[in-house]
Amino acid sequence: MTETADTTGLTGFFRDHDIHSLAADLRNGHTTSVELVEHSLAAITRLDPTLNAFTAVDAEGALDAARHADAELARGHDRGVLHGIPVAVKDLVDVAGHVTTRGSVVHPGPATADAECVRRLRTAGAVIVGRNVLHEFAFGATGDRSAHGASRNPWDPSRISGGSSGGSAVATAAGMVPLAVGTDTAGSVRVPAALCGVVGFKPAYGAIPAQGVWPLAASLDHVGVFARTATGAAAAYTAMAGRSPDPVRAQRVAWLDPACLGPCDPAIIAALSETLRAAQITVDGTVGLPFAAGEVFEALSVLQSSEAYTEYSAETEQRASDIDPEVLGRLLRGRDTPAWQYVRACRQRDRLRAAADTLLTRFDVLAMPAAPTVATEIDQRAHQIDGHAVEVRSALLSLTCPWNLTGHPALSVPAGVVSGLPVGLQLISAPGNEGMLFDLAARIEHR
Repeated sequence: MTETADTTGLTGFFRDHDIHSLAADLRNGHTTSVELVEHSLAAITRLDPTLNAFTAVDAEGALDAARHADAELARGHDRGVLHGIPVAVKDLVDVAGHVTTRGSVVHPGPATADAECVRRLRTAGAVIVGRNVLHEFAFGATGDRSAHGASRNPWDPSRISGGSSGGSAVATAAGMVPLAVGTDTAGSVRVPAALCGVVGFKPAYGAIPAQGVWPLAASLDHVGVFARTATGAAAAYTAMAGRSPDPVRAQRVAWLDPACLGPCDPAIIAALSETLRAAQITVDGTVGLPFAAGEVFEALSVLQSSEAYTEYSAETEQRASDIDPEVLGRLLRGRDTPAWQYVRACRQRDRLRAAADTLLTRFDVLAMPAAPTVATEIDQRAHQIDGHAVEVRSALLSLTCPWNLTGHPALSVPAGVVSGLPVGLQLISAPGNEGMLFDLAARIEHR
């Protein structure tokens, strides 16, 4: 029997409502966009004091947009599945007229225009209700270093949400919104999705435009989405990428052994294996990557910190005392990284991309854990995984960061519970085969 946890006390209206069912209710007159926004605002009011998912809520703007969406539907102007659906946006993404804090007291003034992904969501009829807490400058995997405080896991508020897009995952997992936008530089969508028990999708590099999204490491940054279900994530991807994933069924699935990247809790591997079996997904082989454990994460760290310092050098030099010491240390590592290490990391990225491309000519999809552990305690930095002492951040990102280096699309889908907390199965495909990821994730959801 699958282990479950009681989270009813920390859930809102959208916890049990999929985007497509909401869209159907809007069109058959069972609800209105205004009512959906009111549900969202009520859930935020009740839950956010505990979970801390939002940096700001635009109730007036959201209700105005919802009234407009309802009026359009009444006139027969239907913009698609997201028309009238409430959405939250990571506070790294510009929303016109609002300050993008980047999770820091060091931030610019109000944005003069919507980020391109926000513009596309509005064009699709979505209603922006507010902005979500993130790890400062999006430079962290735990979600507990932010000028706004830690975002908290709805399964257990004493535990991390994951990061850096933690508030977006929490808002979706707790049912405050049915959909949220995040960014992913080393796992910042997939890690919190796995730890909070929602779908998190990182598209192929550049598939969703990053214009108007504050960069951390431009060669690694991806705009991604959180949703209750794979079909909801696919709808958001379609709106923001401007293309629908091809409805293709994966025929060849390989298990990528996480041991080649770092230690993983055996209970998580067992839970994911049981989930694949229950979903009747056949695994055609076990494969690995030609790297020593920790080598890929080290290459990622060199590239990420170097590029991040390029973006935040002025803030680091002029306002160091206003930046969280942990985040500041990562930025300063980029300042102090010699050029030869950056060049070597670039070559390692090329090797990794070639190895991944080779695997994805043999198999349609690679399956592996999204995170090697369940959510740890807030502020916890040291951890044990299968008898190995690990640093929490590097462990959390060890299984997701390869796909930021290579740029392949990757999705985390809820796939069981370990010790009363959710775990995620990560699925990776070649660019253009995103439909296979959504198909497999839907099969897992309906197991």
